Amino acid sequence: MLRLPFTVILDILESMSRTARPPLPAVARALAELGENIRLARLRRKLSASLVAERAGMTRPTLRAIERGEPGVTLGSYANVLHCLGLEKDLAGVGSDDELGRKLQDAELGAAKARKQPRQNARARDDR
Repeated sequence: MLRLPFTVILDILESMSRTARPPLPAVARALAELGENIRLARLRRKLSASLVAERAGMTRPTLRAIERGEPGVTLGSYANVLHCLGLEKDLAGVGSDDELGRKLQDAELGAAKARKQPRQNARARDDR
């Protein structure tokens, strides 16, 4: 059995710790807006933070972090809170209407079609 010195184990554990980079400004604004919307939805339903946190299986500080839009909270935690508020369908709609992605896909298909046409014309000439 391999035995490592305690300081080596500490160094390994420290290197394994998560180092979260701060989000891009647009992402930070989107998270803050999402958090505020979640908080307002909770208040409109007249649900306490303690009750929502309990139903979502988290602590009140984690719910508070979600409502502040802090980026270190897992997506699963956001999803649990949305489910508790009856808003999980909103999460399922993310990316469903991907206008930019569809335009990029159409452009790629058009370019692929244009690349195939010269080959077909060359085959037609060879058949003559």
